[in-house]
Amino acid sequence: MYSSPVADAPLIREPLHAPVAHLIRGGVVEGIHYGSVVVLGADGQVRFQLGDIEAAFYPRSALKPVQAVAMVRAGLPLDGELLSLTAASHSGEERHLAGARRILELAGAGEDALRNVPDMPYDPAVRDQWVREGRLPSRLAQNCSGKHAAMLYTCVLNDWPLEGYLDPAHPLQQAIAEIVEDLTGQQIAQVTVDGCGAPLFSVSLHGLARAAARITTAVAGTPEARVADAMRAHPEMASGAGRDVAALMAAVPGLLAKDGFEGVQVAALPDGRAVAVKIADGANRARVPVAAAALARAGVDEALLAEFAGEPLLGGGVPVGEVRPVRSLEPVVVSACA
Repeated sequence: MYSSPVADAPLIREPLHAPVAHLIRGGVVEGIHYGSVVVLGADGQVRFQLGDIEAAFYPRSALKPVQAVAMVRAGLPLDGELLSLTAASHSGEERHLAGARRILELAGAGEDALRNVPDMPYDPAVRDQWVREGRLPSRLAQNCSGKHAAMLYTCVLNDWPLEGYLDPAHPLQQAIAEIVEDLTGQQIAQVTVDGCGAPLFSVSLHGLARAAARITTAVAGTPEARVADAMRAHPEMASGAGRDVAALMAAVPGLLAKDGFEGVQVAALPDGRAVAVKIADGANRARVPVAAAALARAGVDEALLAEFAGEPLLGGGVPVGEVRPVRSLEPVVVSACA
């Protein structure tokens, strides 16, 4: 089992975010998105940073691959689509609901054992169809149901009580917290409650990138490698049809990527190069182009990232601008001397 030195918890402070993207309309900077970005090299060293990569922050769902690793380390036997769903912020498609039901069946539990909040499907088209059919919010449709079903299954396998499985003091959550600290390489700064009701652990942006790199560089067959392989092989089970994070994994060979609410994105390559992004105002429109720019900074072929440059801004239905990463994020081009 991989074990890393664990540093002190990151400081809880107001992050010193910096401009990471400009909203350009008609050649004028109309708005500025602040945030922080870190790029790690294959050796694990910081190759680029912008903003505050060491302050405590909440990774939100970008931490789900780490939570999945913790459950596999605790004996969760899932692989393939169901393991990808364990780390998912899914769209609520029927395949996602069917997968969550299957995990519950393996656990011998019913939907009523789930303690995530009832919700409508995350994907707008799926949600609209759900409403047209007169269906009500459910725990199964909520985007974290795969993770919660796997949490119940992990409890059953370890003879841990199902009741209170979301309590930070529960053996399951204690086991997850231990692996969060192991893979991020730092103590947890704060524990609160995520949107789904599960404990949410605060680390640093640097720590999140480090965890992703450790997952993608793990030896084949380890819990880390199993999670990475499952998500890369089944990216739409970890997200949904048409989702940018699935498209990103499909576009860049070997890439593991996970998004999180409030403008969080993490991605890592098999050789350990990794990036992590936090958009201060939580804007998705900045998350994707900034993450793509960070991946280009890490050495990913810009041609593979072209579709992630950001959606155009429209004026009267006509493109008049864009969300553009700041110039300091652009890859450094080294020209040969004559």
